Amino acid sequence: MKRARAGRRAAPVETTAEEKAAIAEEALTDRRAVEVVVLDMRGVTTITDYFLICHGTSQLHIQSLAEAVREAFEEKGIRPFGAEGEREARWVLLDYGEVVVHVFSEEDREFYNLERLWSDAPQVMVSAPAQAEDGERADPE
Repeated sequence: MKRARAGRRAAPVETTAEEKAAIAEEALTDRRAVEVVVLDMRGVTTITDYFLICHGTSQLHIQSLAEAVREAFEEKGIRPFGAEGEREARWVLLDYGEVVVHVFSEEDREFYNLERLWSDAPQVMVSAPAQAEDGERADPE
């Protein structure tokens, strides 16, 4: 198995919106994001399929959460269409097309209350797809 050279990006891997949501959720959970919520936006708006909403405990934690999401997607060769708020780290928005990740400070999350604003969107659970050691999807038993 060849290793990628430092600085080289992985070739893009075809992923579904649900797989992207699972990648983001796992990255946020691994870095101990607070109250990760996944909203299924498909029946509510055409702008995206999923919102992931969470908050961090400090400016550094919020920046770390955003970086974890970026790194997880970069491993799959996926780059964001846009990113906002990373320097201020009060509300970081990462736009991956079908998936939009919102990482808030606790105060800004309470103020903007996206869960209430988008209350028509059901909260869903997504899980990371099973991976075999070679990076291919494992066959279900």
